[in-house]
Amino acid sequence: MAIPVNNPAAAAEAARSREPRVNYRIRVPEVRLVGLEGEQLGVVSIEDAMRMAQEAGVDLVEVAAAARPPVCRIMDYGKFKYLQKKRTADAKRTSTHVEVKEVKLRPKTDKHDFDTKVDQARRFLAEGNRVKMTVMFRGREMAYAHMQRERLMEIATSLADCAAIDVLPKVEGRNMSMMLNPKRGGTAATTAKPAEAAATTPPPAAPPPPVHTPHQPVVTTRGSSTRTE
Repeated sequence: MAIPVNNPAAAAEAARSREPRVNYRIRVPEVRLVGLEGEQLGVVSIEDAMRMAQEAGVDLVEVAAAARPPVCRIMDYGKFKYLQKKRTADAKRTSTHVEVKEVKLRPKTDKHDFDTKVDQARRFLAEGNRVKMTVMFRGREMAYAHMQRERLMEIATSLADCAAIDVLPKVEGRNMSMMLNPKRGGTAATTAKPAEAAATTPPPAAPPPPVHTPHQPVVTTRGSSTRTE
């Protein structure tokens, strides 16, 4: 039965009905009981199950209502709900959301606009998105589709450092499209910055020390006398 949108009480009751039955909401004569540590305690009366849950200071939770008899577990239901909510939030936060961004071209797109479109595709890929490159044809331009296929492959080549072809160029109606996927790591593998390059460049080798040459006495001869300097 459909629940009126403008009835919050009915919506809350429906949400509550989707949760497992806990403690006194469990209205069956006996249950198959699982203990606090996961041990199997067999089939017991609902009164004994409730007593054991109360003695442990926790809750009795129906975990398999369709079983005969229903399966119940002794647990801290508040802690269980908190951990379940936390796991859902963590999974949502760590999940990767990939969008498809479309970049459109015309067969007569000039060089400047063409380079701008390629730069736009590079930016989308760096953000982790898939990119659909589309060439839109008019009238008799379809006769030159093979030239545009080569043009799309040129784009893929120019983006090879950050993208990989997922779907080769193909005609879809009066359009030709190619799908690109971002490479793992994006454009991080680029040329190092000057400061980083300088930090990784080894310092120049020191000049070799001068070779020591021992002093050689100079002997001069003047006439018949000899002097050593």
